[in-house]
Amino acid sequence: MNIESPDKLVELLDRHAYLADEGLATAAFLALRMGRPLFLEGDAGVGKTELAKALAGLLKAPLIRLQCYEGIDAAQALYDWDFARQLLHLKAAEAGGVHDVGRLEAEVYDRRFLIARPLLQAIETQPSVLLVDEVDRADDEFEAFLLEVLSDFTISIPELGTVKASTPPVVVVTSNRTREVHDALKRRCLYHWLEHPDFDREVAILLRKVPGCGEQLALQVAKAAERLRAADLVKPPGIAETIDWTQALLTLGARDLDPDLAARTLGAALKYREDVQAVVSNGLLA
Repeated sequence: MNIESPDKLVELLDRHAYLADEGLATAAFLALRMGRPLFLEGDAGVGKTELAKALAGLLKAPLIRLQCYEGIDAAQALYDWDFARQLLHLKAAEAGGVHDVGRLEAEVYDRRFLIARPLLQAIETQPSVLLVDEVDRADDEFEAFLLEVLSDFTISIPELGTVKASTPPVVVVTSNRTREVHDALKRRCLYHWLEHPDFDREVAILLRKVPGCGEQLALQVAKAAERLRAADLVKPPGIAETIDWTQALLTLGARDLDPDLAARTLGAALKYREDVQAVVSNGLLA
């Protein structure tokens, strides 16, 4: 798809229910045009993952997600052999009287027994959008491995040979900044810090994302979220939480943000007991 400008990308993302500001649209546009991974950093719930989903939608490409976590290694990101099926194949061959060791070895390491994990899936799928989510949860060794793969989108499988992407996937890497990601990986990418949306944008997002939400409720929830983010909370609400909060209020029949109902549904927006207690005791919902 030929996207002529950041403004055009804003328009296309809007059609997929993602309201991007000028800075984010410019970073995403450049990443698409330059063929570079887009590194999005910011608080949880500000829309990093949703951007990857919206890009996949507008590009009509599958979204392939690599969820990072502590202890993830190359095998869990690249590929694995289906040992159970390989063993069944060997037993079937033995039962059928096949004893040619060379033939069996070649068969057992056939491509049909290979389980493609997200990185290999993205390299073999054209076009595709690869989301490397929460890379800050992985360790340094995995970061170094990821940097190598993102450099040339080539994977070596000893039993089968080299697999190289004919068309590299669009790559979005996200981080919640629970730790600092090494500069080497960031240098490979185009970097953008994703802020919480401003007031007007948050209202527009709520009206778009929450069916049945009236302007009055959207304005009041966005204003309350603004106050909560200004408070000294363990985890201020992101846009994902304000959407959940609005949906919870609508489910209970609210048409405006009544302080009592807001307090009773606060668990949709805040996820720490200390935060809920601080908000209620300080009258931040009044």
